[in-house]
Amino acid sequence: MHKQVRFRVRKDLEPRQQLRVIKLKGSLISKGYTEIIHIMDQDEQYHLNTFETLPDKRNEVQQYIADFISSENLSETITID
Repeated sequence: MHKQVRFRVRKDLEPRQQLRVIKLKGSLISKGYTEIIHIMDQDEQYHLNTFETLPDKRNEVQQYIADFISSENLSETITID
């Protein structure tokens, strides 16, 4: 059974922040953590991004996202749920 990973992304992004978010999503797919990321509105300020991954990869994926957020200075842009 797959496990769901969720993260929130602010809607009002600067172009540079948008590129970093796209880079994160692309790397999640290219590293084989998922094949598709679903995006839906959470509210007026955030998009909710969800995807399924293998149960043994869930902690690894969350750590990868946390490291990416830190290295790309996106702590005010992306939040892991």
